[in-house]
Amino acid sequence: MKRVDSKIIVIIYLLSNLLLSQTGIPVSEMNDCDNLMKNFMNKHSIPGGTFALAKNGKLIYMRAFGTSNNNGNIQTQPYNLFRIASISKPITAVAIMKLVENDSISLTDKVFGVGGLLENHTQLSNVNITDSRIYDITVQHLLEHSAGWNRDLNCFPDPTTPYPWHFDGCDPIVAPLHVTSKLGYQNPGTEENFIQFLLEKGLDFSPGTNYAYSNIGYSVLGEIIEIISDKNYENYVASEIFHPLGIFDTHLGKNLLVDKMEREVEYKGDGYITLSCYGTGDYVPWEYGGHNLEAMGSHGGWVSTSRDLVKLLVSIDGFKTKPDILNSSIIEQMVAPSANNQYYAKGWQVNAANNWWHTGAFSGTSSFFGRTHDGYTWAILLNKRGIKGDFWANFDNLPWDCITSAKSFPSHDLMEFPSENSSNISFSNISHNSATIHWKKGNGTNRILIAKENNQIDHFPLDGVSYKGNLIFGNGDNLGNDCYVLYNGINDSLTVSGLSSKTKYYFRVFEYNQSSITGGFPLYMLGNSENRVVDTHSLSIPIGGDMPRLFSLSQNYPNPFNPTTSLRFDLPEVTDVTVTIFNMLGQKIKTFNMNDTPAGYHSIKWDATNDYGDPVGAGVYLYQLRANEFVKTRKMVLLK
Repeated sequence: MKRVDSKIIVIIYLLSNLLLSQTGIPVSEMNDCDNLMKNFMNKHSIPGGTFALAKNGKLIYMRAFGTSNNNGNIQTQPYNLFRIASISKPITAVAIMKLVENDSISLTDKVFGVGGLLENHTQLSNVNITDSRIYDITVQHLLEHSAGWNRDLNCFPDPTTPYPWHFDGCDPIVAPLHVTSKLGYQNPGTEENFIQFLLEKGLDFSPGTNYAYSNIGYSVLGEIIEIISDKNYENYVASEIFHPLGIFDTHLGKNLLVDKMEREVEYKGDGYITLSCYGTGDYVPWEYGGHNLEAMGSHGGWVSTSRDLVKLLVSIDGFKTKPDILNSSIIEQMVAPSANNQYYAKGWQVNAANNWWHTGAFSGTSSFFGRTHDGYTWAILLNKRGIKGDFWANFDNLPWDCITSAKSFPSHDLMEFPSENSSNISFSNISHNSATIHWKKGNGTNRILIAKENNQIDHFPLDGVSYKGNLIFGNGDNLGNDCYVLYNGINDSLTVSGLSSKTKYYFRVFEYNQSSITGGFPLYMLGNSENRVVDTHSLSIPIGGDMPRLFSLSQNYPNPFNPTTSLRFDLPEVTDVTVTIFNMLGQKIKTFNMNDTPAGYHSIKWDATNDYGDPVGAGVYLYQLRANEFVKTRKMVLLK
């Protein structure tokens, strides 16, 4: 038997632990839910996922599992965004019902032709319609998948040019290049292109006489929302539905990996490739450029977090535990079973037990959210599509098994994060090594200020974790990848120091709530957070020659320092050099001034006293070197 390198064993062990790990606020009473989710993901080879569960309007469980990137080395976090595929349909349905509630439209309104809602649509009003039944389509038909298109009936040629193979069925989203080629449009195609394709093809049954699940029907609903609201579809849904609820982590997604959202996961496809929807002739994975996600908006294009989706659910669930964004009669209409399918309403799958739900899937994505008659709501998001025969049965059982396995339920509400982040970040008193930062407070009980040198902030605070700040850059808690916490508190203005000259610093402020309602856990609002940058370059011009060269302790940091050890640094000829000692609270202890310093090595000796001659104790200190306008700060350890 060959001997296996012990390093390889360690790497495999660490990766396997990462794949099996979970993050988020642990709930001891619901440990079985963790195990159920991990077992489900292992069985179906799902890399990463999140699971949020609410009871009676309170978010009691919010956990993440596995890894969020295709290299498998980054843990999934509850704050990660996922594509949600057809869960987009209930979102569109809620937006349509909001227009109905406001008397902007009626469910019986005709959609196409003279007097139709889209009569004056720039593109669709000019389509060559030969099937007059299209003029009978109503808003309700679209919501209930009874408009007359059946995607299971073949309509594509063989081969489905320019693809060198044949596509079954008649759903334009699976063959975007064929649609644009046939209609003479540029790639990538648009929602309007796909709608036009089916309008010109005609219907498969008369509106209102049958049920056939239709993606393009929901694309038409998106066009109605834009025409009636006079807003972009995404903007309307965000402004009228999401933002009033404090939902800011739900957006329309992008086709390509390079364009993924901040905190969005990476998707693991089924291993199949196809021609790029951009018409380049390249073969690409379906999940990244094969599907034209950006033309699926109102039927499958959203990305979200499990927490955002549960927050939406408890705001339309018809219960009194949290205020609903729709009135009760509108909700009843939305979830009333359709005449052609007792298990589908208007954007929702329903059953006789008064449970509502919807699922979603395409390459790289599986999603499931639901609301039960007895007050539970959940959202489960995965970064891979399940393909085993029993996947969907297992997926359907997962939240129910979690609920029944719980020994008890906590009283905290993890949904009580702020709904308004800090804003209007500005700067004043910018110098070579410091700046004063101002912002308008959001509605959290507290806030933290994060900074990073030279690059955008790419690590974020975790719910349930408290952080320590320090106004000297680099000395507060490190969130990862040198994203440092500068401040944690209630203020809206402060001065930070320890910055280097000729350097850009990126700043963000995140609001959080922490109270008995949250179970004492800090809950951070990450969405709608401003990202601001300050550049010390313009105010950091050296006065007396070249920038100082590297300086260090006489031994490598963290070399213990005592009164017989010298601080040693290498300088060019400069006119003004100071070395200042600080304690870890940022309080100045002692300053050394050296003028007209010649080039070469220099050193100082500190006798462990302050500027007043009083002795100071052992511990960790900072020393800051300023040479002309160049500033650098380092740590040192003072021995007794």
